[in-house]
Amino acid sequence: MTADRPASGTEIVFQWRKWGGSPHWRHECVYLGSDDWGDWVGQPAGWGSERPGRSFTAAGPNVTLVPPSADYALTVNRDHPHGMRIYIDLAWDVRAVEGDGAEEGQGTVPVLFTGIDMDLDVVRVEGERGTWIDDEDEWDEHRVEYGYPADVQRHLEALAADLEQRVRAQVPPFDDATADRWLDRLAELALPARHLS
Repeated sequence: MTADRPASGTEIVFQWRKWGGSPHWRHECVYLGSDDWGDWVGQPAGWGSERPGRSFTAAGPNVTLVPPSADYALTVNRDHPHGMRIYIDLAWDVRAVEGDGAEEGQGTVPVLFTGIDMDLDVVRVEGERGTWIDDEDEWDEHRVEYGYPADVQRHLEALAADLEQRVRAQVPPFDDATADRWLDRLAELALPARHLS
């Protein structure tokens, strides 16, 4: 069931899992709003992300687009220490759902964004390195280990190639201006830095 969208600035959790159902990254975020491209959530600098065995706090602010297609999540960074501007997680069934976002006693929030991380990523770094498809080795390993259906594999491999070209061409919403509007909105909320509790 699709969740009703909260007010801009409402705290949410973005919970990834793997194809087999095991927990993956969990991000502290706020809901920002929606536009023609889909829903946007933001993570201020100093807010936390964790997965089993690893955690970190965001060095700079970032916003993530969840499109209606539900097959990727586009994250755009501002002031990333390594110049990473775009990181696209190819996904399956990424969406907002009703629920409190609680997992392993980590607190209650009104909306949970969730999705299945499908290994392949499209990355754009400012400077010489540019844009590329990442984690193809992990994709090759996991599609056998988890038994990804053949139609899912075909779709996501084609999507990764398409997204790589769109990111290179900076076609909206993969241009700077589209995400910068949402990064500015996140900055206007002036949320304090904190660590994942």
